[in-house]
Amino acid sequence: MPISNDFAERLSQSLESITEHYGTPFHLYDEKGIRNTGKGLIQAFAGIAQFREYFAVKALPNPAILKIMQNMGFGFDCSSSAELALSRQVGARGEQIMFTSNNTSAEEFTAAGADGGCILNLDDISLLDKVPQMPELICFRYNPGERRTGNSIIGNPVESKYGVAHDQLLDAYGKARQLGVRRFGLHTMLASNELNHAYMVETARMLLDRVTWLSEALGIEFEFINIGGGLGIPYRPEERPLDIASMGQEISDLFQVFKNHHGYAPRLYLESGRYMTGPHGVLVTRAINRKEIYRTYVGVDACMSSLMRPGMYGAYHHITVLGKDGEEETVDVVGSLCENNDKFAIQRPLPRMQDGDILYIHDTGAHGHAMGFNYNGKPRPKELLLREDDGVELIRREESLSDLLATLSYEPDLFNPG
Repeated sequence: MPISNDFAERLSQSLESITEHYGTPFHLYDEKGIRNTGKGLIQAFAGIAQFREYFAVKALPNPAILKIMQNMGFGFDCSSSAELALSRQVGARGEQIMFTSNNTSAEEFTAAGADGGCILNLDDISLLDKVPQMPELICFRYNPGERRTGNSIIGNPVESKYGVAHDQLLDAYGKARQLGVRRFGLHTMLASNELNHAYMVETARMLLDRVTWLSEALGIEFEFINIGGGLGIPYRPEERPLDIASMGQEISDLFQVFKNHHGYAPRLYLESGRYMTGPHGVLVTRAINRKEIYRTYVGVDACMSSLMRPGMYGAYHHITVLGKDGEEETVDVVGSLCENNDKFAIQRPLPRMQDGDILYIHDTGAHGHAMGFNYNGKPRPKELLLREDDGVELIRREESLSDLLATLSYEPDLFNPG
């Protein structure tokens, strides 16, 4: 479905004045919606004594958003040195951070171990020999190989570059214990934008089974399982939302069965990004040109450098034309990049538009600004926060030409290898 009715109603009342003040384009995020989703997630897993969401920083790496997550008691899932730095900037330390990287460099390991450290989630058994200082707590990302069912976006885990293979798992934890590790977790990530809650329940069941196997084989106890992210949102109006309440209840039941058999249950971690912020953001842009050739094209002042999902994945994002719901026409909504896939909508029925009309593209609160780029020298737009008190706050300025050219200012360095 598109953004919530509440968010849409507040946009209808204030978006015109917001665009007059800030200009277009910009991403706008809804604090109220984000907090409501966080409360719903906590409530769904209230049946598990020790549950924690680690917000996937890659989805929306802005300190103002991270502060909201921290205020709700969430940690942060990081995959790079920059994401570690952002999380620490808002005060996260130690086990409030999960560092899940792949093809990890020595510099990233150093950053992970600095400034209070983090939970180190290793992507491969070979990385044990590359950790500069082995922490007390280690987690491995598990790739189970063939699965009975596959997530339609992630696909077959056998073809994935991520994680430790099934037949390496015993050796990985055994070697970690030999290196002095005394605390253990188990992680996997097998879904992307999954709307079937049963898939996530089966993932939790699989990890609990692996914990039982590993514990019996190695005589170790697991403090947590992390079933990863991938909780989906309905981008299309006809799609049904993820049943988070049923997912929470069924996973809670699995944990109770595990506790009845083993006398304890591990903590449950999630690392949702899209689910937390995706539906609570819009890309606001203005129609600036109209072109009538073999098709009708409506040109807007944003382009795929601000939102690459439609061009890169063919992803659907709903579009609203502010204040218009009358006569429709079929159009392509396009940006100005020198690429033909720079389109936000293809042959989409929309209200008839003219120059100056304001459009907002739904569900850009995750993997929107974060995936931006600068091809054709296009600067990425500003980010705004619609606060709970209905005030609007600038939380990132737009990029400037001087930002784009900054790396062309450097000390001359001519090297002759001969």
